[in-house]
Amino acid sequence: MLHAALYGDEGPAVILTYAWDRLLIDPVPGPRYADDFTGLEPLTPAVWKVPEEARPIAPAGSTLPRLAAELPHTMVLLDPIRGAEGITRQLAELVTHLRPASVDLLDVGGDVLARGDEPTLKSPLADSLTLAACGQVNVPVRLLIAGPGLDGELSHEDLRNLLGPTVHTFTTKDTDPIAPVLDWHPSEATGMLAAAARGVRGTCEVRDAGLPIPLTDESPTVHEVDLDEALSRNELAHALMSTTTLAEAESLSREICGFSEIDYERSKAFRLQGQKPTMLDPESALRQLAEFEAEARSRGVTHTTFRHLTEILNLDGSQRDDLRRLLISSRPEQHAAPLWSVNQ
Repeated sequence: MLHAALYGDEGPAVILTYAWDRLLIDPVPGPRYADDFTGLEPLTPAVWKVPEEARPIAPAGSTLPRLAAELPHTMVLLDPIRGAEGITRQLAELVTHLRPASVDLLDVGGDVLARGDEPTLKSPLADSLTLAACGQVNVPVRLLIAGPGLDGELSHEDLRNLLGPTVHTFTTKDTDPIAPVLDWHPSEATGMLAAAARGVRGTCEVRDAGLPIPLTDESPTVHEVDLDEALSRNELAHALMSTTTLAEAESLSREICGFSEIDYERSKAFRLQGQKPTMLDPESALRQLAEFEAEARSRGVTHTTFRHLTEILNLDGSQRDDLRRLLISSRPEQHAAPLWSVNQ
């Protein structure tokens, strides 16, 4: 959406991104490395393109090959196995290989601007590693924050004084071309960003913890932020700059932030191993949905995501699409694409 809005006349983009899907998609905790895939194509010695034919090696899962198939852009794997130094090398090689007109670091939500000690912070490692690498590559990188507060880790009020000028405000026109992707992709932050661009307002409940996220007029905005200021503010990113392994980066996250988000994924994956997912029974699912909606409305919630509903109903991630189709066919008036309205 951002590329089309800012650079649409310049052709497709190259999108360098993690293969770091959560457990509903990938049952293996943490990010996937190049060795976790078959069918990757080398672009440089350290950089691998993810074509639509690529496949994660079981039991791992990844949305990147399907994104490569459905988007007109080149998907490239951001591999953190060698820490920030490895990512810096990937960036440097890619810039030399492509000679791009511009390089943007995009974060949805804005938790890349965290100091590291905020009590609401849940997943600083991925963002901080990328910020640390971008601060060392010898090319100008523009830091952009889309949907401030939509991650549920730092609120828009926390971020307000850190945000620079607005460079774009997404509208329905921006979301229409990627609507088919939003139907199946599980990213809650991107889903809320798209819904806000389409005019949805209220409070959206997300994640396994049921975080309430306000959807406001600020939610579909994109702001520029000074990258050097973000790096000096982000204590973890600054410490990660010389890391050469992901394990070393994790250790620093535990030391500075008090936790590693991959440890949380490991604990959750261990708990899920002993649970048998519920079979999707339409009558039972609709009854449980009605109970959840009543409780959610009492908490002031107006919307939720299909990912959250999948977890609420104790369904397997592979059943998310079936659940989505069931709900939309049963109650189409509550489909506030790509979210679900709990208001009746």
